[in-house]
Formats: sequence, C-alpha cells, structure tokens
Amino acid sequence: MGPGTDVWPHCTSLDNGYSRECMPAMIEDEEPDDDLDNVTQPNYAKPPRNGPPVRHSISEALLVDTSNLDKISGPDSPQDLSSASLPAFRSGSCSEIGPKPYMEDEFICVDDLQEHLDAKLDLPLTGAFYGVLTFFKNMIIANAGDSRAVLGKRGRAIELSIDHKPSSTSEKKRIEKLGGVIYDGYLNGQLSVARALGDWHMKGPKGSACPLSAEPELKEVTLTKEDEFLILGCDGLWDVMSSQYAVTIVRKELMVHNDPGKCSRELVSEALKRNSCDNLTVVVVCFSSEPPPKIEVPKSEKRRTISVEGLDVLKGVLHHI
Repeated sequence: MGPGTDVWPHCTSLDNGYSRECMPAMIEDEEPDDDLDNVTQPNYAKPPRNGPPVRHSISEALLVDTSNLDKISGPDSPQDLSSASLPAFRSGSCSEIGPKPYMEDEFICVDDLQEHLDAKLDLPLTGAFYGVLTFFKNMIIANAGDSRAVLGKRGRAIELSIDHKPSSTSEKKRIEKLGGVIYDGYLNGQLSVARALGDWHMKGPKGSACPLSAEPELKEVTLTKEDEFLILGCDGLWDVMSSQYAVTIVRKELMVHNDPGKCSRELVSEALKRNSCDNLTVVVVCFSSEPPPKIEVPKSEKRRTISVEGLDVLKGVLHHI
C-alpha cells in the first residue's frame, strides 16, 4: 500500500478497496457512465475461472496501459534512455521461473521503473507495497513496507506478513549490518519503514545492498475450507486496532450483508473513530460467495460426582431442613 490515498490512472485497483479520501475512485462501477463515453477506457483482465472462488474484490483488475508510455516525451523518455540505464527484467514467465522469484522480480522492476518514469507519469508518493498471487489453493503474499495481510480463518486472525518497521528485530539487524542507523524509530532519521518502493536518494547503485530495500518478504499459504477472507490494510489501520479485532468486525459484517466492500468501509470508519492520524486504505477479499457460517461452540457436558460420605452428610442436612 502506498502512503497516499489517491488512485492514479496507471495502477492496479480493486473494486472493493476503500480509501478514506477518495472512495469513488477506489470502487469500479459495474456499468459504464454515459458521461465518460469520450474517455479512453482502461484495459481489464478477468481472473482464470479455474482458480479459487475469489469474490468480486478481484473481479476486475485495472492493468497498466502500456500505450501511455509512448506519450512520454523529454530527454528521459524510454526511447532516449540508453539500455544500460533502463531497468533490467528477468526473462521468463511465472510458470517458468516460479511464483516466488517472479513476485520478487516484480517488486524490483516496479521500483526501477518508477525511478525512470515518475517524473513523466503522474505517479503517487512511493512507499509500502503489497502483492497477492493465487494459484488454485496456493496463495503467495509479498510485502515490502508496513502494510499487513491478515487471513480470517473461522473467526481467528492469522497474520501473513511482518511489518517492516526499522525498530523490528530482524530489520534492525539488517539495517545496522549494511551501515544504516535508526534514530527514534526512523531509518537514518527519515523513514518510518525499512523496506519500500521509491525513495531512491536513500538507495545505493543498482544491485548494491543498502539499508532501505525494495526486496519483498514472501510467504506461501495453502488455503483450506476454513479460510474465509483476507484483509489488506496499511499502517493507518493497524496502528489503532489489532488483527483479531479487524477479523471479528469483517466476519460479523459479512454475516449481515455479505459485502466485502462495506466491510472495507466499516474498518476505515472504525479506525477514524479511534483517531487514526495516518492514511487509511483497506481491501477485503472473500474466498467464497457464501457468508461465513455461524460458529457453534459445543456445549461441554460437565458431570459432578459426590462420595458416599458426602451423600450421607447431604441427606442429613436436608433431613433437618
């Protein structure tokens, strides 16, 4: 999740994501607006039908319109850049090189591409970034930054990522090993995240290790029937509520209206009530078209026993009443 809440023309957008400052831009309408007939429509891609029954949250993914790259002009346009300065892409499809290396390359390539094009394209502020890739029952989570993915598993919250804060144990060791310092929880006294896209002034030459990294951490999960939904949220959400509380809210709301979009809004509203002072972006993805079932807690059958001596004492007490 980037630190800004605006949705920009050349990004991936989910129709059930919700942002505090631009809700209409985050939600894609099912039917085209008559007033937008003269506007160039973006390219849409449908997910494979043989995959898991993921709800409308990813029914339409807004893809990068590569034709816009031809409109870039100036000395730094792609056609004028030397091959040595362009970002290097690893050849091969996802099926050829594997999903995990593929997602790692995607993060690095996006970081490199933004460095060359953000001055020419209207890109938002850079920052934390999230990626979710599903292959049938397998799901791969890629995270670089302080956003978080939480899996709702029959009412239990399962955190699928680690917040890349400079003060965390693993990131602190990595930063100090590479010569970085942490001042008051900030990397080199400037950034509140240890991994992010962008901020190239804090990164070394291409291919060199540096305290601020765009390399994501990956986690692979095998989905089961108990896995009901996934919550993706930036730090503005998790700073004011726990993962378990968010899962409880989403599950309760889904049982009422079964609408992941409304669940996203409810989480943002709850965070605002708790005085969240950071940006707020939330996406809820359901893995089933049906609402979560009611959790029935089996009643425990407790048996109490009494000794013969105790029974005699009880009889005596009752006899004198």
